Amino acid sequence: MIAHNFGKVAVLLGGRSAEREISLQSGHAVLDALRRGGVDAHPFDPAEQALEALLHQGFDRAFIALHGRFGEDGTIQGVLEWLGLPYTGSGVMASALAMDKWRTKLIWQATGIQSPRYELLQADSNFEQVAETLGLPLIVKPAREGSTIGLSKVHHKQDLAAAYQLAAQHDGLVLAEEFIAGTELTVAILGETSLPVVRIEIAGELYDYQAKYFSNETKYFCPSGLPEELESIIQNQALRAYQVLGCQGWGRVDLILTQTNQFYFLEANTSPGMTNHSLVPMAARTAGISFEDLVLRILDLAHVE
Repeated sequence: MIAHNFGKVAVLLGGRSAEREISLQSGHAVLDALRRGGVDAHPFDPAEQALEALLHQGFDRAFIALHGRFGEDGTIQGVLEWLGLPYTGSGVMASALAMDKWRTKLIWQATGIQSPRYELLQADSNFEQVAETLGLPLIVKPAREGSTIGLSKVHHKQDLAAAYQLAAQHDGLVLAEEFIAGTELTVAILGETSLPVVRIEIAGELYDYQAKYFSNETKYFCPSGLPEELESIIQNQALRAYQVLGCQGWGRVDLILTQTNQFYFLEANTSPGMTNHSLVPMAARTAGISFEDLVLRILDLAHVE
């Protein structure tokens, strides 16, 4: 892909969220790849510079490599819209929706996309009743955090209150979610195309922050090894789950596949990781797309409303 028409590009990285360190890793990987592709790319950390500096410094577009709050929740997208600066990934509404796992579920339920059952938790919730309704074990997580930050797997109902307190440290909106036993899968989206499915095999019982970013025992399979017909069905449904939220550009949809080949969608990510452990680059490689070409394609899809 020709890179000379992108102008001066800001790679937004770091930021103020709990995922800052991962964002720095993603951002520098993207920055290096863009430069190798001939793009005039520069790092820009919104935690260290005012965003209006993007205009003062003459940037023509932005590659968002921010994760979590203030980066993929519609906040930065709204600022870039106001500045009139084309940016990568989903727009304001879709970013905000996808960051909110509760409202994502509401839309998926309304459009027939299967997702695990859930209950909203508050400090005065009847935790015993929640455990009876959803069954044990169950998952407790903040509704608006990423990278499984604040997430717990609860095996005993007496531990539910503590799991709620942990999640509530990160967000006032907390979900208890039915635990679905099965295989972790993820589907990357590029433009309007689903990339090959990635199958994840974890060493422990939970695909948590440590397993995602630091464990060498987590195994990834792409090609996934799934039957071709099943993989195609999952790819099509993942693209639909992504699009009904209004997402665009690129992203990733996570799901669980049961032993009976039922699949349940967990969440959509509008600014996925781009580190050496990340899954979008892995899926792209299987599709014959190098990391350098991947970031150029994402940048080429930059937009402003």
